[in-house]
Amino acid sequence: MSLSLEGKRGLILGIANRHSIAYGCAKVLAELGAELCITYLNEKAKPYVQPLADELGAKMLLPCDVSIEGELEAVFHEMEKHWGNIDFAVHSIAWSPLDELHGRLVDSSGDGFCKAMDISCHSFVRMANQSQRLMPEGGTLLTMSYEGAEKVVDHYNLMGPIKAALDSCARYLASELGEQQIRVHSISPGPMPTRAASGIDHFDELMDDATSKSPLKRLGTPDEVGSLAAFLISDLAKTQTGNRIFVDAGRHLIG
Repeated sequence: MSLSLEGKRGLILGIANRHSIAYGCAKVLAELGAELCITYLNEKAKPYVQPLADELGAKMLLPCDVSIEGELEAVFHEMEKHWGNIDFAVHSIAWSPLDELHGRLVDSSGDGFCKAMDISCHSFVRMANQSQRLMPEGGTLLTMSYEGAEKVVDHYNLMGPIKAALDSCARYLASELGEQQIRVHSISPGPMPTRAASGIDHFDELMDDATSKSPLKRLGTPDEVGSLAAFLISDLAKTQTGNRIFVDAGRHLIG
């Protein structure tokens, strides 16, 4: 059986530019025949995302700032109106106030922590809530984690506990939505030179460390994350749910 996504339709959240992990996912899914709804953060971001959506043949390009009440729900309303049902949704969003991300967790503010948690983690729960009514025959939900969720990574700070919560949410959602044949996974890429990652202090050092310590002596790429996403969305992975899967050339194996 070959890997094909012909006839599958779904959502990609989190494309900022051509280097985004979300774009790597969208590119591979489109190449395998999936129809895509792509979102952009705001009007400032749209000129960077629009050409990519056109290149990928996206059926819909919609605004979605998950911190603005109703915007995520409006995206699902549009997909329901145009498609009726969907087969997958990919969540590749993370955000923290920069001063909180660069500071110690112990010094984080309640407001900063809660906003980072809402955008980076609870938006995935809200996405799952909206997805379930558009997946009457089942589907796949994916989100992006990181090694810093399970061990201390220098300079990852506030985002470590938030990614740990995101991983836990994926497991609980997999359990809750399993009866509806909705499968849920978190994917854990290694460090990649994306716009979001550029906000982490000493990120070049983190990438050098990952390259030198990974068994394969390299980094993963957004396209390789996309390849895993495609497999998980495909009918080849119908019995898999609740997993956290690394795309990091084995870096997580080495202390």
